[in-house]
Amino acid sequence: MSNSPKEMAWFESASGQFRLAAIAEAWSWAGLLAGMYFKYGAFANPVGVQIMGPVHGGLFIVYLVCAFRAAKSQKWGRTVTVWALVAAVPPFATWIFERWVLKRGLLASSTV
Repeated sequence: MSNSPKEMAWFESASGQFRLAAIAEAWSWAGLLAGMYFKYGAFANPVGVQIMGPVHGGLFIVYLVCAFRAAKSQKWGRTVTVWALVAAVPPFATWIFERWVLKRGLLASSTV
């Protein structure tokens, strides 16, 4: 496994960390929703929620921190920053927001 500059940009820049956090938070929503299906629907087994609840909660906090860091480093205005924070609430909205800011040039591409 190589550690090329392109690969490391994800981890070293605020924009790369924000992108990773946005994608991870969206995937954790998928896991939490699947856990809720198994808890309240198919099997009445809470283990999925017991595992994915804390994972999602942790990634939620990581996303918020990364959103503030990206807002500062990318010089987002108040409106964009508020939308970044609001995106943390609905399922999969962090990924949609990440795509939105990237497409509009509000987030430096981190060579991905």
